[in-house]
Amino acid sequence: MSLLKRSAVVVAAAGLLTLALAGPASAHVTVNPSTATAGGYAKVSFRVPNESDSAATTKLEVNLPADQPVASVSVKPIPGWTAVAVKSKLATPIKAHDTEITEAVSKITWTAAKGSEIKPGQFQEFDVSMGALPESGQLVFKALQTYSDGNVVRWIDEPTADGTEPESPAPVLKIVPAANGSAAPSAGAVAPAAKTADDDSDSGKGLALAGLIAGLLALVLAGLAYAKAGRKPETAAPGKPSAS
Repeated sequence: MSLLKRSAVVVAAAGLLTLALAGPASAHVTVNPSTATAGGYAKVSFRVPNESDSAATTKLEVNLPADQPVASVSVKPIPGWTAVAVKSKLATPIKAHDTEITEAVSKITWTAAKGSEIKPGQFQEFDVSMGALPESGQLVFKALQTYSDGNVVRWIDEPTADGTEPESPAPVLKIVPAANGSAAPSAGAVAPAAKTADDDSDSGKGLALAGLIAGLLALVLAGLAYAKAGRKPETAAPGKPSAS
């Protein structure tokens, strides 16, 4: 096999590896970041990719869990989209800032104006501020994604007990304990900035990308070394010394 053919095989293998690693990337509706601090307030984004090759996403409906109501919920305006938050009566009132809350947002629906739909190959993020969050557990946001052809995708499957991803997973926000408090800084000292879940997510993505690049580079180098080893050494012409 010639060096050119061997190199082509290596490049093709590297491409297949890239697709294999990138293929399982999330194409469903997700909540980002995927974790938030217990008892605190958080700004989360519902990320909605368009999976259709021919239809656009025209509406998103996100349902908040009735068994874990959140007292304060507000949405960030998005040009070209109308957001409607629906409140429901609570079976058991909750306390917020020494005030008894008897109803809370149970559903948010975003609807696109003509020309603002999420088109094939695009995605949109819908920001929501909410709190105070539960002290433990997780929030499962069952979501419905409506397309311009009338198709409705129901992202409502709850997390499985064995950790495998269901067919149509609902966005899940995991509640993590607050970090233990540390001693107050001395006068004049500057407290370090708090590390957010977005920082952790970006760091993890960076490490994953670095690992992918290193793996592809190793694969290419190995293929080139194999190709070089397969070539026959050149023989010097009679009467001429071989190249050093």
